[in-house]
This record gives sequence, C-alpha cells and structure tokens, in this order.
Amino acid sequence: MVLTRLALNDEVFVESLLEQSTVHPRASALDGRTCALVRLGALLALDAAPASYSSQVAMALASGASEDEIVQVLVAVAPSIGAARAVSAAPELALALGFDVDVMLEQPPDHEPKGASPR
Repeated sequence: MVLTRLALNDEVFVESLLEQSTVHPRASALDGRTCALVRLGALLALDAAPASYSSQVAMALASGASEDEIVQVLVAVAPSIGAARAVSAAPELALALGFDVDVMLEQPPDHEPKGASPR
C-alpha cells in the first residue's frame, strides 16, 4: 500500500515515486488536469518561487484547466493557507497567468482592470 510505504519511509519507494512524478506528471491515478491543479495548490501553500507557479500554471493550462479554475485553486486553499499568504500569492499567480500586475493593482477592485487580460 502506498501510504504504508510512505509512512515507513521506504527510501527506494519514495525516491522512485518522486522521480516518476517529476518525469511523468500523470504518474498518479489523478488525470493530468487535476494533478496539475493539486500541485499548484501545494506550491501556493508552500510559498514557492514565482518561477514554480509559471511552470505549474503552464502545465495546468496544457492539461485543459481554464484560467478561472487556476484562480479558483487559490480561492480553495485560502482558508488553509491564511489571508496573508493568499494575498501575497495573488499577484504572483496573476503574473504566471500573464496578467499585467502593475495595471491590475492600479485599478479599483470593483472594475475590470484595463490591460490586465492574459496574453
């Protein structure tokens, strides 16, 4: 069982699991889209580097996720990661989606920002 081997820290199993997941994003039983969105949630929770967001957003989009679904990942994890982390992750995620963050931040929140649409 996967959980037992992980709980026992079976080093060979853990190493092979991590290698498979890095090389083959669909190595888990999850479909590619779901896997990419879950991984993005983990990156958001870990306060990963912005380059990691860009890479994972690209993978999510390539796997069929919409931009709205990607944003909703941040909304979904916000209660778990807290307001401060969610607020600090928002512009980084926006950049990964191709938004013009400077323009976005200059606009009042009740208006659709001009020039903030993805490329």
